[in-house]
Amino acid sequence: MSRRKKGVSADDANDIDLTPMLDVVFIMLIFFIVTASFVKEVGLDVNLPPKNDSPPPDDAPQNILVRISADNQIWFRDENGERRVDVRQVRSNIQTLRAALPKASVIIQADKKASAGTYIAVQDAALEADAPNVVLVPVSN
Repeated sequence: MSRRKKGVSADDANDIDLTPMLDVVFIMLIFFIVTASFVKEVGLDVNLPPKNDSPPPDDAPQNILVRISADNQIWFRDENGERRVDVRQVRSNIQTLRAALPKASVIIQADKKASAGTYIAVQDAALEADAPNVVLVPVSN
């Protein structure tokens, strides 16, 4: 006497029922879709000014540019070009340039490899020279 069910062949009895596994896959899919929709990326809304290709007007305030190289050398840029100065001369040079350009800001362009002590010395000298604005601009290599 055979214990097999009537109407079920031997091949059908050995097949694995995939219905529970598909149910789990669909539940996981729904879970990931629902949780992914709640992820909000945080960002800043940046309002960029329109591009302006025209040169600045002649009466626009000029800036005093101080460049600190990777080996901590201090360079001043003026109408005569660029010249190297010592840390002790930074304040007097800024005062001289500010006499000619009273509204000028001091822009310090420091290399990433320059020491922070050199930058601080230049910034302190600019503040002692009563510069209205001192701005750090890192050099992108």
